[in-house]
Amino acid sequence: MGKGTELIPQEVIENKILLIRGRKVMLDKDLAVLYGVTTSNLNKAVKRKVKRFPDDFMFQLNKEEYDSLRFQFGILKRGRHSKYLPHVFTENGVAM
Repeated sequence: MGKGTELIPQEVIENKILLIRGRKVMLDKDLAVLYGVTTSNLNKAVKRKVKRFPDDFMFQLNKEEYDSLRFQFGILKRGRHSKYLPHVFTENGVAM
């Protein structure tokens, strides 16, 4: 296979799926890795086509949800805090 066409094992993808607000979602940073882009570029692309991403496709975490994830999973290492609360994508949002 050529560069960029490697398949990602299903287990890797499944380990990135979280349950938030009763929905299975994937963090923007994890989705960006799957697509081979930076989180910043993924979010810029989404902003350009924001009407394609209603709340049932994508939503932004609130501070409490983000802090809970950081505590539970160690999403960010000490001293590496994001300026913005991350977005999460549902299955429909990932497919978009």
